[in-house]
Amino acid sequence: MTEPDSLRQRLAAEAAAQGFVAFGIASATATPLAAARLRQWLAEGCQGEMLWMAETEARRAAPAVLWPAVKSVIMLGMSYAPPRDPRWLAAHPARAAISVYAQGEDYHEVVKKRLKALARWLVAAAPGADVKVFVDTAPVMEKPLAEAAGLGWQGKHSNLVSREHGSWLFLGSIMTTLDLGLDLAPDAPHADRCGSCDRCQVACPTDAFPAPYRLDARRCISYLTIEHKGPVPEEFRAALGNRIYGCDDCLAACPWNRFATAARAMQAFAPRAELAAPRLADLLALDDAAFRAVFSGSPIKRIGRDRFVRNCLYAAGNSGDPALLPPVAALADDPDPAVADAAAWALARLAQRPRSPMSQG
Repeated sequence: MTEPDSLRQRLAAEAAAQGFVAFGIASATATPLAAARLRQWLAEGCQGEMLWMAETEARRAAPAVLWPAVKSVIMLGMSYAPPRDPRWLAAHPARAAISVYAQGEDYHEVVKKRLKALARWLVAAAPGADVKVFVDTAPVMEKPLAEAAGLGWQGKHSNLVSREHGSWLFLGSIMTTLDLGLDLAPDAPHADRCGSCDRCQVACPTDAFPAPYRLDARRCISYLTIEHKGPVPEEFRAALGNRIYGCDDCLAACPWNRFATAARAMQAFAPRAELAAPRLADLLALDDAAFRAVFSGSPIKRIGRDRFVRNCLYAAGNSGDPALLPPVAALADDPDPAVADAAAWALARLAQRPRSPMSQG
């Protein structure tokens, strides 16, 4: 066994010890088409109000634009596979559906902590190496890099799909000045295994996929409930159902998830009891202080109380449950215009619809 091979194997073993279930190495120049695809997506306005996507376009083009000294990118995946299909909550409209990834601890903090530990190990194992770690918040094209590193492929829902872990992977990267692409032979890019399957696109409640492999964020429930400010366009409100933070439908529909197992997920991502299937009535009663207390340590906290309660009101309006009329009415004069608008919409909906037998919590 050569020394480079030994370093690679030890690095992979240390990554596994840190809780990463997927590991691969890509050259910093391994994603030559990513910049053009991003440019087209932005030109079509598919980013919606995510203005930072356009502002950081140049830095997203390639790792070397972000950090000129980088030679190799170590791509890692951490499983958050749920114990059951998250779409089960659709049958309980008086309960709120929160995206699987946000039901446990904030993945930014969990993944970054493990990435930093792995990066420290690498610097100790290869003195003189410089490293930088990235998790989601930096302008890094993580999905194309993960595909180039062999972790999986970008499916027709535009997210990464793994043969072993389905669609349930948090991605992180370690960029380094080590020329691992030459010394260790980078992993081969993963082949696309979607074939003729279109389940993810058919599953989308708002038709957010204008074509395979293309997502129009302006129609995506995850975007509408998390990134979009102000009132959600009326054409999408009914389709939100009881989804109040994100949406898992396109991910959950992927047949490759049959190979994913919750046993491989980090314990930190296990659903908090109060977030697995919370009652809408309880969430509607949250003021700003209570919201911050309930969602401390959760990625949900970043959208703030007003946007969160706005989403809960749309869900209440879709529930058909007149028991929610009092907490909804209490928000009709909320100081936030989007909350007040959502309350008025929910009140009108609840006044028109009889109680559904499925609305029992």
